Amino acid sequence: MLKNTFKNIFTELFTNRYIAILSIVLTLLSVAFIVYIAFAVRPSDLQLVTHYTAYGVTQLYRSQWWYLLSFAVLGALIAFFHIAIALKLFLVKGHPLAILYLWVGIGVVLFAWITSFSIITIWSPL
Repeated sequence: MLKNTFKNIFTELFTNRYIAILSIVLTLLSVAFIVYIAFAVRPSDLQLVTHYTAYGVTQLYRSQWWYLLSFAVLGALIAFFHIAIALKLFLVKGHPLAILYLWVGIGVVLFAWITSFSIITIWSPL
């Protein structure tokens, strides 16, 4: 039964080229984001600000450099879950909602890339 479900999903995916192209673009963008994070993060003894709270006394919480590697995991999760949910939306709700969800996924990856770029350029030990 699960095999037939996956077969139907991928058959529907490749019959609709716009959704297939958006899925491929989201996957390639996420892979490029992961490669960027892998090459931009360098080991250092410097700590970077990772959390901020304004409850009562303002606190800046710092972590080690390897915290930035979790951004690569975020890129992979964004791609996987946005494509999976978009395919399910395509089967259940139709074409426009699936396309909207894939565009939102592309926007989220771009926003994550901009955010990580700004953190890495501020933190960069060079």
